[in-house]
Amino acid sequence: MPVHAAFIPWLDPHAIITAAGPWALLVVCLIIFAETGLLIGFLFPGDTLLVISGLLSHPIAGSEHGVFGLNVWVVALLIGLAAFVGGEVGYLIGNKGGPAVFERKESGLFSVKNVERTNAFFERFGGLTVILARFVPVVRTFAPVAAGVGHMPWRRYSLYNLIGAVLWGFGLTMFGYLIGYIPPIASFVEKYIDLILLAAVAGSALLTLWHYLNERRKVRRESTLSDLN
Repeated sequence: MPVHAAFIPWLDPHAIITAAGPWALLVVCLIIFAETGLLIGFLFPGDTLLVISGLLSHPIAGSEHGVFGLNVWVVALLIGLAAFVGGEVGYLIGNKGGPAVFERKESGLFSVKNVERTNAFFERFGGLTVILARFVPVVRTFAPVAAGVGHMPWRRYSLYNLIGAVLWGFGLTMFGYLIGYIPPIASFVEKYIDLILLAAVAGSALLTLWHYLNERRKVRRESTLSDLN
């Protein structure tokens, strides 16, 4: 598969995998782990990285298993495992450290009211939220932490986290591999992966900004009502 120039080279899946050389699969797994388990991972190219990893798992000259040197089933399983472990770490961060952070500051994203809203939200939509959040940039980074902050039962969370990790991490990697069998679609994805990536990053930034402004508005409104009472 041809190497192309990216609009954002340091976030280009091809560039990441190529630069990592023999450590490519480990790097991919670490990125997926960070995106789902660490709050700093929300701008990583998770979706496109998974699809490209699947595409690059097709046999190439000198390797019957693609750039990773492993069967695609092993590649997809390891990536899915990284997504699951990341989700567990994110939950632990939220459960152990989240409430204290939120309760120390009464503005923006950090407030006691937000902890209460998180509790109510996960009580009502918890399982479905954990699964679907995997497919939404930014949300998949913060959902595990929010589940921990909201004290969602760990066993229940882990079950949904596993389902989400399989559908997203394993599923999108295999989806990318299957795309490789349809040359026109594979070529389209390769050709326009930069635009797809750019749109994903822009969408992530806009979603983060919207969520921040929305929470600020809620806090100001509740503060105003509290003063009136």
